Amino acid sequence: MKTAYIFIALLFSLLFSMLAMSGKSFSQDNSPILEGPYLGQKPPGLTPKIFAPGYVSTEHRDYSVSFTPDMKELYFTRMNNKTEKWWLVVFKSENNRWHESVVGPRVGRPLLAPDGKTMHLGNSYMTRTKTGWSEVKSLGPMFDRDDWGIMRLTASANGTYVFDDYKSNDVLRISTIKDGNRQAPKLMSAVINSGKWTAHPFIAPDESYLIWDSQKEDGFGDKDLYISFRQADGSWGEAINLGEKINTDGTEGGAYITPDGKYFFFNRHEIDGNGDIYWVDAKLIMDLKPK
Repeated sequence: MKTAYIFIALLFSLLFSMLAMSGKSFSQDNSPILEGPYLGQKPPGLTPKIFAPGYVSTEHRDYSVSFTPDMKELYFTRMNNKTEKWWLVVFKSENNRWHESVVGPRVGRPLLAPDGKTMHLGNSYMTRTKTGWSEVKSLGPMFDRDDWGIMRLTASANGTYVFDDYKSNDVLRISTIKDGNRQAPKLMSAVINSGKWTAHPFIAPDESYLIWDSQKEDGFGDKDLYISFRQADGSWGEAINLGEKINTDGTEGGAYITPDGKYFFFNRHEIDGNGDIYWVDAKLIMDLKPK
């Protein structure tokens, strides 16, 4: 009897192995290979379009795109609609072909620092190691406060932080570096913190502009994307709505411009549809800068 059980177990093991090999072969034969820059996607013009449909933008909730400086790694978050669990996902380009894998459960909204060595995760972060990423670390008591709710933190090349806070009236705060020391975060001006709420900032590496999403009376829908350009005196200019090509009667947010400065990524959730990641030529955004 024991011999019979062993034989049956071996038989099932063989069958599962054959099924796995068959499934892998079918996938390789029928799924297009992603090759070249930007996962082999045809670049958009001045009209936004969904990025990598079926791969990055799927039937699940996909958010928060971030590339490494060499443009060979793409990170984003995905919520599985069946399990309702969030994950940090990466596509890596190896030998000019892109491969998908899961880094781990999502912590905060990931955004790479300009040097690609630090991944900010709200009030936490990870650092690049020889084998991947470090464990999740706290930014320390200056940011790890019970009365603050940081969803997204963005960093400039000089180390300036801009982050949102959903626990304190949905505002944006800024923390700079002075004489090599991290300065205590301060509320940004009313130019930025106006409207019903503000969230999900992205600061340019050279700090020349800031993009965020907000709900204001002059908006097109539930929430829109806005940009402010840094003035000669260091102050922030007026909040400019990114316009009808970007903003709709749905919700837009999660702004991001690629390290090469060519493309603008954002999330759009239409009233009667699923949320997706969109991209558009960054010229559309830069043309908004006052002359």
